[in-house]
Amino acid sequence: MAIPATHRRIVLANRPNGMVSPDNFRLETAPTPEPGPGEVLVRQIVMSLDPYMRGRMNAVATYAPNVQIDEVMTGGGVGEVVQSMHPGFAVGDIVEGTLGWQEYSVPAMARLRKVDPTIAPLSTANGVLGMPGMTAYFGLLHVGEPKPGETVVVSAASGAVGAVVGQIAKLMGCRAVGVAGSAAKCAYVVDELGFDGCVNYKTDDLDAAFQAHCPGGIDVYFENVGGKVYDAVTRNLAVGARIAVCGGIAEYNLAEPELVPRNTRYFIPMRARMQGFLVFDYFHLWPMALPRMARWIEEGRLKYREDWTEGLENAPAAFTKLFRGENFGKLLVRVGPDPS
Repeated sequence: MAIPATHRRIVLANRPNGMVSPDNFRLETAPTPEPGPGEVLVRQIVMSLDPYMRGRMNAVATYAPNVQIDEVMTGGGVGEVVQSMHPGFAVGDIVEGTLGWQEYSVPAMARLRKVDPTIAPLSTANGVLGMPGMTAYFGLLHVGEPKPGETVVVSAASGAVGAVVGQIAKLMGCRAVGVAGSAAKCAYVVDELGFDGCVNYKTDDLDAAFQAHCPGGIDVYFENVGGKVYDAVTRNLAVGARIAVCGGIAEYNLAEPELVPRNTRYFIPMRARMQGFLVFDYFHLWPMALPRMARWIEEGRLKYREDWTEGLENAPAAFTKLFRGENFGKLLVRVGPDPS
């Protein structure tokens, strides 16, 4: 495949004030980048859309640099090496890394990894066998530390991370209870993924639902949402509970912080522990976790669902679905043809 002189990319046009909008982005054409010594040029095939990207759009950086105005929007993707100046990568290699919202990129090499397309579809390297799946794996097992017989609750349970958390909890001998935003999503996590129960945060009385599904209290909570779900969980903790804090999507698009109490007073009598984490803290352990996850998929013990958008130009509109609860599964954009 010939390398074009120009390619398309999406840049941050302006910073959102509150809810993110497609108007915050701009599609443009730019010269195709060229790799230097020790670098590769990657043609993107599949692009991932994830909640953390909303934080990168703010003016203030957190654990990672924010995206500057007129800069390519950051994000993970899977692509094909089409030009290599690196001895460890050959033309035709399939790789996963921070490719950005663009058709071609010269990515940072530190976290660029090869993907074996024979193990599973390429898209899984952006999902269950990529950052979301590894977030679930390490956040639950290394931070939440579930024990057989305990009750694990996970918010955003039908999403790319939450769905994996609940299934791994079941594989560890735990009771798994999800929190989701529709009857269809709750039915999916119970009937298809094998969760023991699901709470609909839009229609259920949260305290009553948690008490019904978790009669002994919540031993492990995997936090993806924040807001009222977090408040209700903390009122229903078991003694010695652990909370693994992955995200808080309910609060990402607030123009001003909610002026409501966030319960910590229950932590004292319950002797609870809450810990935040970043998945790349465990990047050195990914090679040990990935074969285990791939084996679970092959055995039919770990299932996943994908929500596809066609075309780079449609990424901004698709991205907003994450914050309205409209995606159902891992949100992906098909950018280019899949050679596998």
